[in-house]
Amino acid sequence: MSLNSAPSHLLQIEGNRQHNSPCTRGDICIVPAGHPFFWQWQREDRYVRIQIDLQCFEQLAQEVANLDANCIELLPKFRVRHLQVEQISLMLLDELKSGGLAGHLYVSSLVSALTVQLFRNFSVTESRTVLCEGGLSDRQLLQIADYIHEHLAQEIKIAELAELTRMSHFHFSRLFKQAIGVSPHQYLIEQRVERAKHLLKQTQLPIVEIAMLCGFSSHSHLGKWFRQGTGLSPKAYRINQGA
Repeated sequence: MSLNSAPSHLLQIEGNRQHNSPCTRGDICIVPAGHPFFWQWQREDRYVRIQIDLQCFEQLAQEVANLDANCIELLPKFRVRHLQVEQISLMLLDELKSGGLAGHLYVSSLVSALTVQLFRNFSVTESRTVLCEGGLSDRQLLQIADYIHEHLAQEIKIAELAELTRMSHFHFSRLFKQAIGVSPHQYLIEQRVERAKHLLKQTQLPIVEIAMLCGFSSHSHLGKWFRQGTGLSPKAYRINQGA
């Protein structure tokens, strides 16, 4: 949002479209995440630039606006005016400068209010009933399982799994739990424990090495989740299995 008291020349290129016009205080440009854009101004202009974290955007879509993030599309806009968005932006800027009492809580509430205004005024919703309600397909579940087993010794982020299905982190996690009955994180832990059980039973590898091969950060990290899943320590499990 522009903070310029006098009109200033602003150029924005969005895909194959070019916007070229004066920009003054209160003029707003909206750029969706991942949307290619280019801005250029000719002098020392002043703007406040607000970036909303994608995960925060997704959670607010679900919790505040009762929308699925994969069924809503934020629209790119150049030089629009909206009184509430302008006021909230200025309040965020003022809080950044002053850092008043309960700052984090206050900023969170302002971000929520700003995001709701974006949902209401600068977005479109799409009907994706099958995707939003039908869960993950068998092919997607097999693809995720294969990826996990191939990379089990490495750090696996839920965002990586979501990318395989071309879904948002939030949407993927919800549909995965709907299909499997546990969260992606819990499923990943279960698969690590299952591999550890196999190695404890079939090999004489040191437990600390087994922990590394299964993607745990340490012997104690393995022990924590192993006891939670089996009721035994890795050492006790190995003894019981006669390995």
